Amino acid sequence: MPKSSHVLLGVCGGIAAYKSAELVREFQRRGAEVRVIMTRAAQEFVRPLTFASLTGHKVFTSLWDTSGGHDAAVIEHIAEAQWADVLVIAPATAHTIAKLAHGLADDFLSAAYLATTAPLVLAPAMNVNMLNHAATRANLLVLEQRGHRIVSPGSGYLACGMTGDGRLADTEAIVRASLEQANPPSDLAGETVLITAGGTREPIDPVRFLGNRSSGRMGYALAAAAERRGARVILISATTALTPPARCEFLPVETAEDMHAAVLYRLPEATVVIKAAAVADFRVRQVASTKLHRDGPLTLELEPTEDIVRSVAEHRRSGTLVIAFAAEMGMDTARAREKLRGKGADAIVLNDISREGIGFDSDRNAAVFLTDEAEVHLGESSKEEIASRILDQVPALRTHHLLAQ
Repeated sequence: MPKSSHVLLGVCGGIAAYKSAELVREFQRRGAEVRVIMTRAAQEFVRPLTFASLTGHKVFTSLWDTSGGHDAAVIEHIAEAQWADVLVIAPATAHTIAKLAHGLADDFLSAAYLATTAPLVLAPAMNVNMLNHAATRANLLVLEQRGHRIVSPGSGYLACGMTGDGRLADTEAIVRASLEQANPPSDLAGETVLITAGGTREPIDPVRFLGNRSSGRMGYALAAAAERRGARVILISATTALTPPARCEFLPVETAEDMHAAVLYRLPEATVVIKAAAVADFRVRQVASTKLHRDGPLTLELEPTEDIVRSVAEHRRSGTLVIAFAAEMGMDTARAREKLRGKGADAIVLNDISREGIGFDSDRNAAVFLTDEAEVHLGESSKEEIASRILDQVPALRTHHLLAQ
């Protein structure tokens, strides 16, 4: 982390504002210089003096502060916007998110956002119902589509007394995302990373299918993270509600057979393959040509689908790394290693889907990265952070692969 990196931290009004003091300290520990902007509501939770003492800099609280002279006050938000290598807003409230999405600029923070060309990192924190409201979701989507980094909130007991998503993300996840935006790593430059995502759908009749609860978030997080690290990314995805990263090459598929064909078609271009999709293990042997009617019990005859990881391992060119995923009810590393050996992959990511709030259809995950010789616990965090931790292992895996040849 270069000593000259400049972090402009925006603090909004919410109970999580006190955690922003921890963020300042962690940024400083990583060698960054931090300056702080506080909204008026944030000052109801934490005093500006706290951040002034931690940073050694003036805390910006108003566009109309004339303590430094009228001319300085008029352009201060421009100067700070130009100073920043990254603008981080944590906690980001629903109100501020809405202002940024709609381009409003009625305070120091929103004006600095419009004035900066630095990347933006947002860490939302709010009541679960506010977070899930259609307006907030739409505003976050707008900001994400602009290329801004959203660090997903955690789940748990909230200050309002409710339980659910809305807790400020872990300090480590926010700091890591911010520093990656300020100084994008390029350790995957020259790699072509083929990633699969989402849950496949196996038709029963023209209107029904067998599916699973995969949201695709893990694969899409991997695609976005690999792209930021300099890789060319090919994303092959089953049906999801997600928007692919802007610069990746996107191939939509539906069934396991479709995904198998698409992966093998693009495999010669790949230097790394990450199989994060939840591919159906079985399909209906005989798909009905017309809609089935509810006339009584129904028996479906199933047959196994193609093992895509094994096919990739068999058909890959020399030097291509293959990383599989194993979704298990608990952290059964012995079973995951058995899968690793059976499929011929170089590594496997064991992710726990047994606990509520992690795994399928969640913003969080808990995982272990396994090779024949090593076991790296990636911990529990947002899927964006887990994606970064998985990609951290690729350079070492590449080196080990070269030495083994």
